[in-house]
Parts: sequence; structure tokens; C-alpha cells
Amino acid sequence: MTVIPDSVPLGVALPETADSTLLSSLSSLLTRWLPNQRWFAGKGRPLDGLTLAAATELLPCRPGSATPGLLHLLVTAHQGRDTDCYQLLLGVRAVLPPALVPALIGRPETGPLRGCAVYDAVPDPRLTAVLLERLRAPGRLGALRFLREAGTAIGSGLSPRPLNAEQSNSSVVYGDAFILKLFRRVAPGSNPDLELPLALARAGCREVPAPAAWFESAEPPSGGGPLTLGILQPYLTGSSDGWQLALRALADGESFEGPAHALGRATAYVHTALARTLPTDVLAGGELAALAEEMTERLDRATEAVPELDRYRPALRDAFRAVVDMARAGHQVPVQRIHGDLHLGQVLRTGASAGGGSWALIDFEGEPAKSLAERRTPQPVLRDVAGMLRSFDYAAHSRGATAASRAWARANRRAYRAGYEEAAGTELRAQAALLRVFETDKAVYEVLYEARHRPSWLPIPMAAVRRLAGGPG
Repeated sequence: MTVIPDSVPLGVALPETADSTLLSSLSSLLTRWLPNQRWFAGKGRPLDGLTLAAATELLPCRPGSATPGLLHLLVTAHQGRDTDCYQLLLGVRAVLPPALVPALIGRPETGPLRGCAVYDAVPDPRLTAVLLERLRAPGRLGALRFLREAGTAIGSGLSPRPLNAEQSNSSVVYGDAFILKLFRRVAPGSNPDLELPLALARAGCREVPAPAAWFESAEPPSGGGPLTLGILQPYLTGSSDGWQLALRALADGESFEGPAHALGRATAYVHTALARTLPTDVLAGGELAALAEEMTERLDRATEAVPELDRYRPALRDAFRAVVDMARAGHQVPVQRIHGDLHLGQVLRTGASAGGGSWALIDFEGEPAKSLAERRTPQPVLRDVAGMLRSFDYAAHSRGATAASRAWARANRRAYRAGYEEAAGTELRAQAALLRVFETDKAVYEVLYEARHRPSWLPIPMAAVRRLAGGPG
């Protein structure tokens, strides 16, 4: 048996023999625990096994020690031919305090941590405080590299607390100053949630919180560039997300058109800054035809899973054919880097009420189900616009499909488009056919998602499908 020696210093990669012994001792525990985590991507499929990509000891893990240890692991989950790499932060204690019992993963029966309580470290403030200290002092620790944006000040002694509202990642707030997003499912290459806000901040864009520090894998386990593991950004104290503000306005019978108009402007400012800062391109000819084919294939797959779509499929296919017609007519569609998953839950409004303050766009990670390469591919800005239009529809119909809620959605969709047009200097009406294409594609995606995960919400995207199948009005 290989035991991690007492002399292992803070922040080192464990010896290879310790790595193999460590994983074998934890494998059965993690195999049971991982599929039950909300951020695990392979739900519903057997987990065939785990391999260890990297292990770093951020705090010494000594059995019987009175102080907690902290392990950082990158593990690869194997499910048939599919593999996904996950970031795990594991706390190690001899005795687990009652407050941390829900985070328990188990007690290994063998290996270097035999008999210790191994648990998810994110709820443990003693251990998440270590991450902030590492970010305050950039440099390499074992298999990890910590970096900090020049000119940023990160205070010490900020009290950490985890947030519990996210699905695909984990976040820790430090005092009321910073928020650290920890990516759970990771892939080689710069994560758009770091790449885009960093580029926007350096370009002077005020609509996106600027990254203060981040950490990544120092030695990518599978090539292809470092894995972005966590990002520290300013915490917008007193802000509220757009979804909650919209629902509150709807419930109180208040107008949301002013904030919707301002949100359209903020979206356009971000798009303009991205186009000015990062490379742009155009889609034409075969590329446009391929886009239409991709959307049609998604529609066909969704129809197989949700037969209620079949009656609308001919009309929805007609919408996608508009893209083919554009290609044949020689049209070109500008593409650039975009948010990629824009909706009311991805925007924050500062100020005491929906009527005051300003908007900030957050979470540039893109749709988690897509590969990192897909999320970094330039897209038409109308994909973001369509996502926000669908979000207004969702907010309205979540309160019931009434005439009043439909009118609320229409008014806010108009206000958002108007704000976007003013700030972007473009007329969306001239792109109505293409906007309908992206809204249709988004609605089809929503139908499949709701059928699989929230069947009671399926009527919301189905109502949009009926509307969009009726034409571009």
C-alpha cells in the first residue's frame, strides 16, 4: 500500500504510484457519487469506470490529522465510447462536522486515505478559502497554474459561502467582493467564459464583469491546450437576475418594457464590442446550406422523441429552407463570437428595482451540451437575440398561458428588439426570416429538453412551435 507521506509539501502533484493507489481506493465511492451530481453530464447511462488525469494536494492529506486536507483531482469518466473530464475538489477529514455531512462521498476502505471522511470540498469554507489565497498569489502548484489579471486587487480574509442555484458548475462567493465559478466538466482549450469577458474587459466593455483571476491545468492531460478550471470575478452585490425580475414584474402587473429595452441595448453593446475585438467572418453558399441541414436534422431527431411535433414539421422545415434560399441567392450572413446561451437567467440588473440600475451579461460558457469547439465557433448575433426572445416567452407562460401573459411577452419582445436596434444601428425587421429560423431552432431544442427533463413545461415551447409554424408574423 502506498501512503501519501507526511512530507508532501503544499500544492504538489502526487507521485504516480500514489495516484494509482488513490484512484483505486476512491473509485467505487466516486462511481456511486458522480452520477447523482446535478453537473454530471452523462445521466441515464452506465458509468463504466474512471481514470485519473491529474492529482494535486492543495493541503496535506494525512490520516488522523486534526486539520482538513484538500485534494484537487481531474478524473475522466468512461461511458461506452464517450469520455468526459471532471474537476473534483475533495476534502479529507478524520471526523466530519455535522454541517458537512450532506457533502460526504464516503470513507475509503483501502489506500492512502483509508478510514478518512472524503467529501465535496465546495461547502467547506476552510477549504474554499485556500482557493482564494492561491488566486491572490499567482504561480504553479503541482498540476495547477494560478493566474491574475494585472492591476486587480484581491483582498484577504474574505468569508466564503457556496451558491446553490447553478446546474452545470459550482460557485463560491467571497464576502460581497468576488465570486469564483468552478467548472465541473472541463475540456482542453480556453473556456469562452474566460476568453470573452477577458477580451471585453480589455476592450473597455462595461456590460460584462471583468475576470480578476483564474486557474487552469498546467499540464493538459490529453493535449489541446490548458483546461480552464475556475474564474474569479467581481460579485455584483445587490443585483438580481433578469428571470426573477421579469417574473416579479409579471406577478405584480408592472411593465417590464423599460428594462427589456435597456437589455436590448446592453446586448447590442456586447455584440459590437466582440465584433470589434475578436475575428469575424461570413457564412455563404455551402456553409449556409449546412446550417439549414443541421437545424433540420435537429428537428427530425426531436420529432422522433416528441411525436407531437410531427404535425408542425413541414412548416418548420419551410423556415429552415429560407436559409437554403439565402445561400442560393448569394447572400452572406456575418458571424462573430456571441454569448451562445443568452436568456433572462444569464443577465443581472444592478439597482434596487427593475426600473433602475444597469444590465450585466454573465455566463459566457455557452450551451453546456455542446463541445468546447462548437461553443467557440463564430455565430450570427441573431442566435443570441432569438434566445432572449424565447426567454421572454418562457417567463410569460410560466405564469399561465393567458391573454395577458401573451400580451406581456409581445410587449417585451418588441421593447428588447427596439433597444437592440437602437444600439446596434441595425434593423431586425429586415432580418425577420433569419431571426425566425433561429427562434424556431431554439424552440425545437426546448421541446426536446422539456420532454426529457421537465414534461410539465412542454406546453411552453409547443406554444412557440405553433406560433412559428404559422409564419413569420
